[in-house]
Amino acid sequence: MNAIRTPWAEKVSKVCPLSEYPRPQMERKSWQCLNGMYSYAVTDINADTMGEVQGDILVPFAIESELSGVERAVSDTQALWYSRKFTVEEDYTGKRVILHFGAVDWKCEVWVNGSSAGGHTGGYCPFSFDITDYLNGGENELKVKVIDPTDKADQPRGKQISKPVGFWYTSTTGIWQTVWLEVVPENHIKKLRLSPDIDCAVLDICVEAAGEATVRATAYDGEAQVSYVEFTGRGKLKIPNQKLWSPENPFLYGIKIELLSGGETVDEVKSYFGMRKYSMKKDSKGYVRLCLNNEPYFQKGLLDQGYWPDGGMTAPTDEALIYDVQKMHDLGYNMLRKHIKVEPARWYYHCDRIGMLVWQDMPNGCNINQLVVGVLPNITIRTLPDKYEKLYLRTDKAAQQLFRTELDEMIDTLYNCVSICTWVPFNEAWGQFDAVNVAKHVKELDPTRFVDHASGWHDQGGGDFKSIHRYIVPLHPFKTDHRAFVVSEYGGYSNVIEGHVWNIKKCFGYLMFRSKKTLTNAYRRLHTSQVIPLIKHGLCALVYTQVSDVENEVNGILTYDRKLVKLNEDMLKDINSRLTY
Repeated sequence: MNAIRTPWAEKVSKVCPLSEYPRPQMERKSWQCLNGMYSYAVTDINADTMGEVQGDILVPFAIESELSGVERAVSDTQALWYSRKFTVEEDYTGKRVILHFGAVDWKCEVWVNGSSAGGHTGGYCPFSFDITDYLNGGENELKVKVIDPTDKADQPRGKQISKPVGFWYTSTTGIWQTVWLEVVPENHIKKLRLSPDIDCAVLDICVEAAGEATVRATAYDGEAQVSYVEFTGRGKLKIPNQKLWSPENPFLYGIKIELLSGGETVDEVKSYFGMRKYSMKKDSKGYVRLCLNNEPYFQKGLLDQGYWPDGGMTAPTDEALIYDVQKMHDLGYNMLRKHIKVEPARWYYHCDRIGMLVWQDMPNGCNINQLVVGVLPNITIRTLPDKYEKLYLRTDKAAQQLFRTELDEMIDTLYNCVSICTWVPFNEAWGQFDAVNVAKHVKELDPTRFVDHASGWHDQGGGDFKSIHRYIVPLHPFKTDHRAFVVSEYGGYSNVIEGHVWNIKKCFGYLMFRSKKTLTNAYRRLHTSQVIPLIKHGLCALVYTQVSDVENEVNGILTYDRKLVKLNEDMLKDINSRLTY
């Protein structure tokens, strides 16, 4: 068992943890949380049944985590099974019951009362099944089988590895986000797509429903109605005297979407949106600048891994999920780069309402050629064409297609998030292939946001950014043409605080400092001597490494247990106030 825990570990409910509504952008009154104690068993990967129960596991914490109550690994030759009984609390006569999973890593099959409800592949996005026809009217049984090869295959896995070392972290197997039920009408709203257009002061709304019907959309400023529109399929909602969203003023409108039949409401969901625009333009000196709401806006951010010493990839409570975002906002940062992980929907909701821009990475996978990814870029060769697929170890076409499928799923899942301003398909050449065309595809899926097609090195000339990583070696200007110059990783300044680290014998960092004072002084020098002068040479955005220590990494602003801020807070606020155009 790990020696450190977050302050929220003791607050975790053993009956129904993380019981907040899991999907704030499409909320219904009727829902039921299925988090809590499940029975589990680990079997051979080819087993057709769960067999004998081996113990209890607290969902939605992965089996490897302390909060799961199990703390054991599952290998690539094994399967993890879950089982629990449940009843549907609401009368569902004439309605449909939808079973939702926030995320299950990696491939799962689901049974209800012994009948297959379906399966899903991909460890980071939500999915659901209509289970109405499998219910028996009383107590029901849910079973889930999961397999997860982690680093023994090419699927998108993020920072997970079977043997954690350096900046590679403990694997996550199985259910790691909320499981829940929803009772919906036969004719119901299945999906929303909300696209703000501040130049025309309208919200473009696309509604997918399980049947044809008229849609009524009503926008609210608090309790006051702003406007409404009725349409079929797709409509435009005018927003008079629009209030624009920004990190300094994260104003969110409420919206109610009703499905009408014969003039009566047959289904209703509540959501929210923000009126904002991400764009680029050249300044008077010819430098490309990132803009927010048509004005140049400097993005000062942090790498955010989203790991917890007690919950793994799952925050122990919603309060914990909020803490990282709010604390970094209070320190003067206005952006987080969610690094090779997709968070639960509530994390993005907190970014939306607190006011924190988000760069969203795609979790990658496949084996890693350390020469291409880690050695050459730090010596001399920082640009290797994608055509050398063998050097990237990315020749498997099926794995490439799997990556594309999960990338599309991630963008579709997160499209409505107000705070997301950038998609990052590839990081430091890991799993990289056909990066220019992947970036074009992302831009076709979502033309409203930036694309950082090759974060760090092996730039293929695509996307919106000339994206640089710099650790240890000095920062300097980079020429750009039509793209913006961003430093998408830097710093990594480290400090070991005994009693607040994961493993005192295996601490990893780029530059080590002995105390809070020396770490603070080094951070100040880095920014005053190297970073701030780059702004006049075209620098548009920064991503410092990182929000918190993570397992063996000790380069966080916060300790891994979130109990200490490792640098002087007043200094951080002062530096951030000076990072501006």
